[in-house]
Amino acid sequence: MIMRAALLVSVFALLAAFASPATAGTVVPPGFRPASTSWTGPDTGYVLGYSPCEKSWCPALLGTTDAGRHWRRLGAPPMPLPDNHNHVALRVFGGGVAYVSDGVHVRTTRDGGASWQPVALVDAREPYYLSKITETGGRVFAMLTIYGEGRGSTRLYGGMAGSPVLVPVPGFAVTGGLTYGDLAVGGGLQVALGANYGTEQYWTSRDGVRFTPADPPCPEGTVASLAGIRERQVVALCSSGPGSPQPGSTERRLRHAPRLGGVFSGSDAAPFAGINQGFDAATPSSATVAAVGGGVGFLHHTADGGHTWTTTELSDRGFALTDLDFPGARVGVVVDGQPDASGGSAVYRTTNGGHSWGELRFG
Repeated sequence: MIMRAALLVSVFALLAAFASPATAGTVVPPGFRPASTSWTGPDTGYVLGYSPCEKSWCPALLGTTDAGRHWRRLGAPPMPLPDNHNHVALRVFGGGVAYVSDGVHVRTTRDGGASWQPVALVDAREPYYLSKITETGGRVFAMLTIYGEGRGSTRLYGGMAGSPVLVPVPGFAVTGGLTYGDLAVGGGLQVALGANYGTEQYWTSRDGVRFTPADPPCPEGTVASLAGIRERQVVALCSSGPGSPQPGSTERRLRHAPRLGGVFSGSDAAPFAGINQGFDAATPSSATVAAVGGGVGFLHHTADGGHTWTTTELSDRGFALTDLDFPGARVGVVVDGQPDASGGSAVYRTTNGGHSWGELRFG
């Protein structure tokens, strides 16, 4: 009972760290539509969204400690909703630290949202897109792709958690006509970089400081999507280029490694409907792929390590599926759509590892 009480205190303290006294309350703004969600546990989560205001969209940040049954208004970052439909991504970490990015502009808070500062990306020349931000061991890492005329680069950026400056991490960059990369945390840090569908480079780290090269998760000609370490095992999704074997589809296979830095194996094929939007594993045997194609959102799920799959179709919006994440072995979340899209947006949640999904309600 003492341990349970201490856990509840820590959870409420984390939520309180993101409450701005000026905006704390229980009212969800009229017309609120979610843009991004970030969860620090199965029941504790945050949703950044937008509501119509004066011919524009105003940001609002909500938090919950009871899996979405009740919501509290928190201090929102001054991040406008971009006109180009870029995904606005929120990432909340411990100690009152959070980041938000629209792919080009980045802001951070170190005081639970009471104030937000712009983040400088050293040596990043536009046009570029920051695709992912994550944190481990008090350090923040981000994946940034710079586009050029026929030749671009993808780089790993890093800095201390809450730092207003992120810098390229030496030795972590690829160049080519088409470049890409991915990050994953949980039981360690994984970094994958690749170009032109050739052999990828792959590193692992226990502390975010010392990195060790390892055999890449995926064979040449495919791209790795990484999941965190689950029960000491590592899960990756290997995908072909979008549009194969037919438009609006992607060839995919699930692979496993017995430990961080271990050799990946397996060739279990996943359903090919849709273009990849996200991937995560709740356990070594339970994994989910988010994909969109033909105006339909697909959540492909396996509960037996990739041998068999089921598919949930979210056909109401079919614009984008973002922020797929499993903060618990059975609990997962995903954002369907975008606030300013004609079909709007919603947050879906699963409590059975990804087998079925239900929409979260606000208010």
